Amino acid sequence: MRVEIVPGDITRQDVEVVVNAANPTLVGGGGVDGAIHRAAGPRLLRECRRVRKASFPDGLPVGRAVATGGGNLKARWVVHTVGPNWHRDQRDPELLASCVRESIRAAAELGARSIAFPAVSAGAYGWDVTTVARIMLDEIRAEVRRGTTGSLERVRLVPFGADAARAFTEVATGDRSVGSGVC
Repeated sequence: MRVEIVPGDITRQDVEVVVNAANPTLVGGGGVDGAIHRAAGPRLLRECRRVRKASFPDGLPVGRAVATGGGNLKARWVVHTVGPNWHRDQRDPELLASCVRESIRAAAELGARSIAFPAVSAGAYGWDVTTVARIMLDEIRAEVRRGTTGSLERVRLVPFGADAARAFTEVATGDRSVGSGVC
């Protein structure tokens, strides 16, 4: 499994699956969620509404993930996951680890070979970006050890902004397996 850190715009990643740091409604919002919905176009919103109505009438729970088509994105699919919100006292690291685990599971079920993650919960949801980087990298390694990554060959972490990129790079640099690009 190759793990890459590629700072930038999650909506422009050339991967099969883009992970959306969604809100429970699945209908878009601010930050990563809004950017993905804008870039993917109206097909994504229609599909999210269908998924919500059929499977999650009360909203997608924190830590869970669900896949839809990618709309107008380069990515074939979007996996939506709801990260924990620090401001709402959702501070259990397991909730964030579950976002990673569930997103990898969804991508593996799709047969995807590549997936790109934003820094889930590090934006408006208030989690410290270094903590997010550590939890995400630890959970990716754990999934590789468990053998639950299916056909995934590449995981790309796409922090947005200089501070987030620096935090992810510093955490990864301290880990020889990720720093070398191989997990």
